[in-house]
Amino acid sequence: MPYKNFTIPSANPIQDQAPQTSQFYVGFSTIDSTNTGSKLYDFDLIKQDLINNFNTKRGERVMNPTYGSIIWELLFEPLTPDVQDQIRQDVMNICNSDPRIYPTQIDISEYPQGYLIELTLVLNYNNQSVNLALAFDQEVGLVTQQQ
Repeated sequence: MPYKNFTIPSANPIQDQAPQTSQFYVGFSTIDSTNTGSKLYDFDLIKQDLINNFNTKRGERVMNPTYGSIIWELLFEPLTPDVQDQIRQDVMNICNSDPRIYPTQIDISEYPQGYLIELTLVLNYNNQSVNLALAFDQEVGLVTQQQ
């Protein structure tokens, strides 16, 4: 009785994977009404995570007292060199807590309703630079603008 010949398919895991999209980071958001889906990619996801962190007052998060920003407590203070150093250190701490980015430039200025913080962030996975402006406004809250 002859033996039946059969071929064993190659077990190449790289070929068996689903094709990857061009996005490196993928997450979800229910906040942005202009986003037709609930997915966020790359810098949009990182930006949303940073906004969440900056929108939270330090000590406000349950079981994580170091999460959040102290900038909301400093809004009514004049922008003295000491206050500017505190804001800069807080921004550095928040940015450095996210391993996907690192800040290369932080500019802090004052306007009548609050502070304007302009950041230059570099994405770790491709060294792409992105500018982000954060306006901490006493009346409106946090307003962001990607440049």
